[in-house]
Amino acid sequence: MQTFAVYVDNKPGVLNRVSSLFRRRAFNIESLTVGHTEVSGLSRMTIVVNTDERGARLVEANLYKLLPVRRVDNITRVPTIGRDLAMIKVQATGDARTQVMQLVDVYRARIVDVSPETLVIETTGTEDKIDSLLEVLRPYGVIEMVRTGRVEMVRGTSQAITVAPSRGIGDGPTRTADGGAISV
Repeated sequence: MQTFAVYVDNKPGVLNRVSSLFRRRAFNIESLTVGHTEVSGLSRMTIVVNTDERGARLVEANLYKLLPVRRVDNITRVPTIGRDLAMIKVQATGDARTQVMQLVDVYRARIVDVSPETLVIETTGTEDKIDSLLEVLRPYGVIEMVRTGRVEMVRGTSQAITVAPSRGIGDGPTRTADGGAISV
């Protein structure tokens, strides 16, 4: 698995252009999350792709060919903090409700909705933690589940880079001496 932090202009059609690139190159996107950044007009995509190092270099090179892409960081091999969010609706009546509530406490999750026959649980954490919670809840009857996909941020200050608000045609990425940080 390779994880990329891709900074793009926040404009209509950008997500389609980026995902189409992966489709054309026959890469399966395992996880894709998109959100605003601290810079107005700039969004950040966290993209997880099942490929090797060679494929990762190909993905990065092709992403830079897209005009709305401002910066691409392969964060696979650097220390990161990763989280996933899930909401899980579980059948829970009688004694089962008490048992589910105890499991929720053990996993440091929280109950965000209660009905006479169900509970909706919200949890954040690593993909493994959420998978584990899901497995212990399955015997009670998981009715529905939704997950956000992985978001990751590099630890420390190594990625503190400024990104200019707009890029003209023909302007390209500039790498630092260590080859890691990219600014445009």
